[in-house]
This record gives sequence, structure tokens and C-alpha cells, in this order.
Amino acid sequence: AVPAGYAQNRMPDLHAPYRPTRREKPLPHRYFTTDIGGGRAALTGPDAHHLADVMRGRVGDTVVLCDANAVEYTGTITAIASGRVEFSVSEGYPSAAEPSVEVTLYAGYPKQGKLEDIIRHSVELGVHRVTPFFSRYCVAAPKKEDAKRERYSRIAAEAAKQCGRGILPEVTLPLPDFAAVCDQLKTYDLALFFYECGGVPLRSLLPGDPARPPRKIALITGSEGGFSPQEAAAAAAAGAVTVGLGPRILRCETAPLAVLSAVMTLTGNLE
Repeated sequence: AVPAGYAQNRMPDLHAPYRPTRREKPLPHRYFTTDIGGGRAALTGPDAHHLADVMRGRVGDTVVLCDANAVEYTGTITAIASGRVEFSVSEGYPSAAEPSVEVTLYAGYPKQGKLEDIIRHSVELGVHRVTPFFSRYCVAAPKKEDAKRERYSRIAAEAAKQCGRGILPEVTLPLPDFAAVCDQLKTYDLALFFYECGGVPLRSLLPGDPARPPRKIALITGSEGGFSPQEAAAAAAAGAVTVGLGPRILRCETAPLAVLSAVMTLTGNLE
């Protein structure tokens, strides 16, 4: 087909700047609330302030509302009061943005604020939960983790709104050591331990058995110092599969995003 605006006998200029032929409609704003049901919903607190005072929402405006179960609603503002916005809502529908796999990222605690970027970008890629942990070769040390968690949760929430997620991914308090990570692995259908010394190819494990594809997946990546041989052995003993990432050593902030991208691709969640 010939693009609109070009003569039938003329090839388009592939280097010409993009010029939309119509005004592109912006995406509706997205908010999360558990105060929803019976055809009604409400926002309170900072989200109500943002919609009413920052975005200057008005009665009759529509937004997307998400509950805690990956269900979305079209909400029409019916009333605005101090610290509260009320809506009538459509029938709920499943969020198309949520992947078919529930992925928990266990990330070795990095230094110098790198965890913020890991959280932000992993939420964009579809992670369900981020659990930092301390291990033998971690450079960072625990410090004011309760306060940090509040900030990390806000970062995850903003990323979820920006990229159109249907849930608010959880960021947990960091686990104190690698043994605590291993203790949690039995709850997953598939646990993948990404080791700088190599392992089986990821493509040999996913998408897995078509009759019983893994639903809950744990991904374990290290900090700047990587993993000790004892930690690698402990992961294998706990049921994790040791996986390699090719001949290059990835930085601690690169590996989580690389493995998430690969898992989402192999499970059909980046199509």
C-alpha cells in the first residue's frame, strides 16, 4: 500500500521526518484503587490531589482505574471534593498489559542507587515482585531499609502507571543473606539462578512443557561481586537451575533487565 500523501508513481522518502496526518489522542491517565465495586469507585490522598489539582480533572472526564487483581475499569468522574474524587465505572475487564507468567526478581543488592533503575525498568518489562537480597560478595550494606522500601515502592508505582500495568508490583524488604533466598524457591514452578561462571542456555528451559508451562518463575541475579561457589551450590540444592548468559560478564544492573527481557520473549510476552 502507498502511504497517504504520496503520488502513486513515486516512492516515499524514507528519510523524511514523521508528520502525523491527524492529531494523536493522548492515553487516558491511570490510577490504582481498592475502593471500587458496585459500579462506583473513589480516589483519595495523593492520587485524588493529582487528578483534581494537578491534572485539573473535571466532572465527566474519564480515566483508567485498576484494582489490585489486574482488572481495569473506565471511570467517569461524578464528583470532586477536597481529597476525594468519585467515579461511575464500566464493567471491569482483564488488563492486557499483565504477562502470562508471574515473575519474581531476586536481585543482589547493588550500590549507589542502582536498585532504583532496576526496579523502574523491571516493572516496565512485566515483573510481578522485586526482592533485593544481601549475599557474600555484596558491596552494599543494610541501611535504613524501611525508608528505602517506601521510596522503592513509589518508584514501582509510578513506573506501573507510566507503562500501563494492571497491578502495582511489590518491592519487598531485602533478604538478609542468600540462604533466605534459597528458602523461598520451593514456592515457584521454575527457579533460575544466573551464574557468571555459566550454565545451561535459557532457551532450553523456556517456554517449557506445553502441557504444563511454568506460571510462577523466580529469577536470581547477583550484585557487583557475583556469587560464591558455595552460594551456587546452595541454589542448586534448593532446586534452582543454573543458567548462563553467554561469554560476556554483565553488570549487576544489566543482568536483571537482560534476563527479564529474555524470559518475557521466550514466553511470548513481548509480542
